[in-house]
Amino acid sequence: MANKADTAHMNSVASLGCIVCSNNGYYDSPAEIHHIGNGTMGKKATNYEIIPLCPIHHRRGNIGVAVHSGRKSFETNFGTEQELLEQVRGML
Repeated sequence: MANKADTAHMNSVASLGCIVCSNNGYYDSPAEIHHIGNGTMGKKATNYEIIPLCPIHHRRGNIGVAVHSGRKSFETNFGTEQELLEQVRGML
């Protein structure tokens, strides 16, 4: 459950637009929040371990495009979720 601080942070991250689209020169792409995989089975990422992704890069694209269609191929094409998280943190 998100508290006020969590919600404010998530809104700030989403307002950046899709990080993958931005990295490819397409700015202002509306984003939804993606909680990154943290490498531990069963432990959910916190509301501060999030990256902004458009629906295509988050859940609607095919393998190699959407993170939920295949994390390894997504990371091969766009960078690891951790790398993208660090980039987002630098932008805030």
